[in-house]
Amino acid sequence: MTALDHARAQGEQYRQQLHDLLRIPSISTDPDYAGEVLRAAEWIAADLRRIGAANVEIMPTGGHPVVYGEYRAAGANALTVLVYGHYDVQPASMEDGWDSEPFEPVERDGKIYARGSSDDKGQMFIHLKAFESLLANGGCPVNLKFVLEGEEEIGSANLQRFIQQHADKLTADVCVISDTGMRDIKQPAIIYALRGLTYMQLDVQGPARDLHSGGYGGMVHNPALALAQIIAKLHNADNSIAVPSFYDDVLALSDLEREQLAIQDIPLEKLRAETGVSADWGESAFTRRERISARPTMEINGLLSGWTGAGAKTVLPAKAMAKISCRLVANQDPQKIYELVRDYIASITPPSITAELTLINGGDPAIVDLSGAPMQAAVRAYERGWGVAPIFAREGGSIPVVADFKRILGIDSILMGFGLNTDGAHGPNEHFVIEMFHKGIDTAISFYEELGKQGA
Repeated sequence: MTALDHARAQGEQYRQQLHDLLRIPSISTDPDYAGEVLRAAEWIAADLRRIGAANVEIMPTGGHPVVYGEYRAAGANALTVLVYGHYDVQPASMEDGWDSEPFEPVERDGKIYARGSSDDKGQMFIHLKAFESLLANGGCPVNLKFVLEGEEEIGSANLQRFIQQHADKLTADVCVISDTGMRDIKQPAIIYALRGLTYMQLDVQGPARDLHSGGYGGMVHNPALALAQIIAKLHNADNSIAVPSFYDDVLALSDLEREQLAIQDIPLEKLRAETGVSADWGESAFTRRERISARPTMEINGLLSGWTGAGAKTVLPAKAMAKISCRLVANQDPQKIYELVRDYIASITPPSITAELTLINGGDPAIVDLSGAPMQAAVRAYERGWGVAPIFAREGGSIPVVADFKRILGIDSILMGFGLNTDGAHGPNEHFVIEMFHKGIDTAISFYEELGKQGA
């Protein structure tokens, strides 16, 4: 019997084990659930020990713990793979619109409905079961180190420090992460690039206090108007970003990348159906898919000024505020982008008001070499698991740990997602397609076997 045969024979049992994990409401954002987060960590640690992992620990951080375990029996001549995932979940209750209890897994219509089923307990669990199937049939051909955290849903606030503190312990040749999705169950996709983030707050100050607009309007520059005037100058007429040097570090897309992204482009009808907008917007020289994944952006996330209550109040507000974020692509630096935007805003701020731009947080973008040996092993694994070659995709969002692993440990991360974009992560009725769960285990087994052929 092969590891694949074993996984298929144990498929029902593996799903029931996943159900047991999904029943634990490991909601990381709510202090009242701290005990449940710890209980989930203990459950995973116990499963790793049962499977045969060594040196399994529940390692403390400044918040929720990291579950660590390893397998070194493949030897010094084998590759070492760092397996990252998270066991914490978003809040969920029936009042949110669930059709069944979010922490009581239900299988219907070929799907497992439960909070965390797709994001990320189900996808993370795939690697534990692939490991178990390999150990039951001769051993795993690569060394493994599991790093499973409990704070991803609250921004992984303590993970970067954890990686820095334990860099020697976490040394590996490559990392694998399963926490992404694909758009079609028949067409697997590998995410090879993630956007970074620069998040800022712009504060505009005018008079020392709110003023009567009848007495001062027309003589004192209204901060709300000044803010709108500044914001209006952040983009050019062609919808590109007007900040000088903003695009200097952006890597141009290769012909292969544009071909792959063209396959995944978003029809206008689909955009209309999903969002309710009547027309698209953005840089016309790039496709819609390229705009949301391979191009940096600048968005206004919030505005606040003046009287916003019911009725009328003819006030000239003393101040105004805007939240501004920039999604960044490979090679762009979040700190540099903040400084460029800050200096540009200073240059266009009229003398009648003051404006201050504050950096709130940021995250580095990441990109993985498509021709690298681990990436090609992933391609072959998907071909074995799905029967078709995967396409390469860029993700418009951010997974900061990918850049952290690259910067601190010097390793690339292969994003082998087994979810679907329609799984409803973070929303009511989150689910994981059962076929995807089992195909995911098959593909993870194949990935480790393909890496095993390469050697260290």
